[in-house]
Amino acid sequence: WDRGHNMEETLYDIEIHKGDGKYVGKLFSDSDGIKEFRNERLDKLLRDLSIDMQLALEEFSNRSSEFMESRAD
Repeated sequence: WDRGHNMEETLYDIEIHKGDGKYVGKLFSDSDGIKEFRNERLDKLLRDLSIDMQLALEEFSNRSSEFMESRAD
């Protein structure tokens, strides 16, 4: 690992606000743009945000592996 190179990459920025008795969560990503989620319960909002990120990352991983397999042929 080369200390001169930053290996970190921001995948998502997340904002969570509370107003009018509801929580609003926003996911910001280069690949999906901005997605907004609303829920009256914070734990449910966090669940929705994490599930969406997990599905998007799995889809990206699958596309990457399919791309690598097609290049190997």
